[in-house]
Amino acid sequence: MSSTHPTATRHRRNGGDLVIESLAALGARTVFGLPGQHALGVFDALRRSALRYVGLRVENNAGFAADAYARATHGVAPLLVSTGPGALMTLAALQEAAAGSAAVLAIGSQVPLAGIGGGRHGYLHELADQSASFRGVVKSVHTARTASQIPSAVAAAWESALSAPHGPVWLEIPQDVLLAEVDVPPVAQLDATPRELLPRPELIAAAASRLTRARRPVILAGGGVVRAGAEAELLALAQQLRAPVATTFGGKGAFPWEHPLSLRSWMEDRHTTTFLEDADTLLVVGSGLGELSSNYHTFRPRGQVVQIEADLGKLESNHAALGIHADARAALAALVEAVGEEGEDGEDGENGEIQEDHGPRDTGPAGEAGAEPATPEAAVAALLARVHDRIAGQELDLEQRILASVRDALPDGAVSCWDMTILAYWAWSAFDPRRSNALHSAQGAGGLGYGYPAALGVAVADPARPVLAVSGDGGAMYSIAELATARQYDLPVTWLIVDDGGYGILREYMTDAFGEATATELTRPDFVALAGSFGVPAVRTSPERLRTDLAAALAAPGPSVVVLPARLRMFAPTHLDA
Repeated sequence: MSSTHPTATRHRRNGGDLVIESLAALGARTVFGLPGQHALGVFDALRRSALRYVGLRVENNAGFAADAYARATHGVAPLLVSTGPGALMTLAALQEAAAGSAAVLAIGSQVPLAGIGGGRHGYLHELADQSASFRGVVKSVHTARTASQIPSAVAAAWESALSAPHGPVWLEIPQDVLLAEVDVPPVAQLDATPRELLPRPELIAAAASRLTRARRPVILAGGGVVRAGAEAELLALAQQLRAPVATTFGGKGAFPWEHPLSLRSWMEDRHTTTFLEDADTLLVVGSGLGELSSNYHTFRPRGQVVQIEADLGKLESNHAALGIHADARAALAALVEAVGEEGEDGEDGENGEIQEDHGPRDTGPAGEAGAEPATPEAAVAALLARVHDRIAGQELDLEQRILASVRDALPDGAVSCWDMTILAYWAWSAFDPRRSNALHSAQGAGGLGYGYPAALGVAVADPARPVLAVSGDGGAMYSIAELATARQYDLPVTWLIVDDGGYGILREYMTDAFGEATATELTRPDFVALAGSFGVPAVRTSPERLRTDLAAALAAPGPSVVVLPARLRMFAPTHLDA
């Protein structure tokens, strides 16, 4: 007699299995998501695989977690969601992934084939053209309309996400295709190796010539350096040229904060903007010189600009330049070699002629008028002193003490994820991450609610290290349900919630612009008690106790919450000393 339960049936592989097998064949180890009716075929296949599933409570938060996982691993993060409302809930997260070049592979279900494109209507979750909602947000849109198309469609989407510049992609598969039985061997191998984006040699030669002939070369390093893993090449080039280096907010950590040539990240500072403007050759690598990186489009370079950018749409999009369409690491490595050869040959010109000796390299605007030219290192120190004096004159001791307490409490190897809140705006300019790829924020698209789910994604990528999330009380409410996720997976994330009773940065903006604020004040919960209801330890702290309380929370296993009641102010970003 058979021992099989009379209602049990032998599983027949289906389209959902092909999705999961394809992801595994491409190297995926973890997937994020939230199930829904039309997507059940792929979620059922998960239990027959070795992939780790991390389920969040809101699709947008699942997207943020996948975004940060992709940034932390420099790889692809699969995101599984359902049709219609579930799919649309990912759009804000995918917009951030696009702005931040995070390789999120979003796979959504669709209504059955009969309901697509003007067929039989009336399905639950049905949209007239679901994929159209994603075309203006993601890098590419893919569809699999038969089970046999699934492996190739997954591979094509994966390759698109991981090709330079990285970015999110959308793949949708109808419900009946996911459920259709298949009679093919399991997917064992797929190739989705992205094509290398190498620089053209003649452009590298021209850039090397301009940089070696420059009296005041300066480098601006953006997020493309971090994504490409080009930190060593950047350091080598800067030291070859003795060129000061500023990093954009997305490029934080790309260059050592305490290096004598480090201008740090004061991108919302007029002194820093002027220093960059006065470079006779400015090398911009991995940045499109967008709003934040150009001090709100006030940046006006007076010298030559050389721009290395993997995103063709950002190349020379804001300023004329010698544009090099290439991956940052490949281009910087080529420049290091070419600059070394230029130095050996005695400053060859762009056409091979020998250039006259320009004498000692000067530093432009860092010193006082009429002063002897300083060394690049002295110019950097002088600029940072002026920035320090400007901030010191604005009575912002509380904000600086709190940021310093966070830095002191956070272990050197830990990663921090920041929401759109005043303390994060301070961190963009003034926080030393102490290593590359260790500070993530939503400064690309700027949506609220990024910090906490992003920290969960980072913790999934590396559960051995504590992760810090920083939110305001307004942004925290976008993500509060994910305390359950942190507890369910026992993720080592400490959440610092700065409670100022509302949308603090909007309060400042409106008060400055209109004299008073509207719609910024919020009723909020007792965050300590609320965290406790999820089984997450929480403490209410003060500016004086913050360093101690935060360090203790970060050292404890599992999730925790630290609530800081404080009303912070921003520094004046473009203030000039009299």
